[in-house]
Amino acid sequence: MKKIMSIGIVAVLFFAVFMAGCIGGGQSSSTPTSSATSSSAPKTTYSGTITLYTGGTSGVYYPLGSKYAELLNKAGIKAKAVTSGASVSNAKAIGDGNAQAAIMQNDVAYYAYNGLYMFEGKPIKKLRGVAALYPETVQFVVRADSNIKSLQDLAGKKVAIGAPGSGTAVAAEQILKAAGVWDKIQKVNQKFSQAAQALKLGQIDAAVIVSGAPTPAITQIAVTTPVRVIPISDEILSKLKDEGYIFYVRQVLPKDTYKGMSEDTPTLAVKAILVASSDLPDSVVYEMTKVLFDNVDQLRAVHQKAKYISLDTALDGMSIPLHPGAYKYYEEKGLTVPDKIKPPSG
Repeated sequence: MKKIMSIGIVAVLFFAVFMAGCIGGGQSSSTPTSSATSSSAPKTTYSGTITLYTGGTSGVYYPLGSKYAELLNKAGIKAKAVTSGASVSNAKAIGDGNAQAAIMQNDVAYYAYNGLYMFEGKPIKKLRGVAALYPETVQFVVRADSNIKSLQDLAGKKVAIGAPGSGTAVAAEQILKAAGVWDKIQKVNQKFSQAAQALKLGQIDAAVIVSGAPTPAITQIAVTTPVRVIPISDEILSKLKDEGYIFYVRQVLPKDTYKGMSEDTPTLAVKAILVASSDLPDSVVYEMTKVLFDNVDQLRAVHQKAKYISLDTALDGMSIPLHPGAYKYYEEKGLTVPDKIKPPSG
């Protein structure tokens, strides 16, 4: 009897060992399977939420940014758009980590990355370019009945150059220096709305406006006080480029932009650009770039400025190095990326 029980115990032990071996083997063989599943998962996985800084609710940045954030969420990337003080605030938010993406003017992005003007001594090296979006027009506006026909004619005149420390004030200085009249004008620091009213009342001779055209503040006064935009020559643009201001691009304003214009007028523009933090993974920014260009029609339904968003002009006026994720996307699309905006090595 004892012998039979011993045999039974041995049999049970043998069966237990055998089953353990089978289970252990199953666990061992499942490891590569798990790894394979992980590697085939979406490479855009990002545990955090991308905070996208935009601008004021009455501007262009906020509606476009809000729709873009919505599209990112649909693509599986958590994102939220928030209002902000626009370009300068947005650059600082990228620098301190409060934002992972933002919309801003390309000239401000250039100043931030290189530590110039309002960012003097405090460069924000985490800024990376994703895409150029649409032009923000540089407009030297005068009354239609003014005898000012060129930038040189501004010598001795009273010119509203923008708010102190603003991107508009910096652009006015750069362009008027290139024209040789910066030290010959009477400078007045005024915001767009103030400058428009001062122009209407004859308190100034010209106003510098950097904004999407037509700019509402100018459209409103043009109803009763017709205006013109002073042309900016190719020579001025070349000088600016030679001095390293790579963010300026050519734009021609149609003659029906404002009441008082009688012909199409060549001027300049900076570009609104989408930027990202260098802290974001390459795979995430690659997908962000793809989502942008795969959904242009939906963005255009939100605001007319989105009509300018195109892969053909995605690098026009890009003023800072691209994020590696965006760079990979453009390479795959066959775009030639200029050396000066390729991602930094290392």
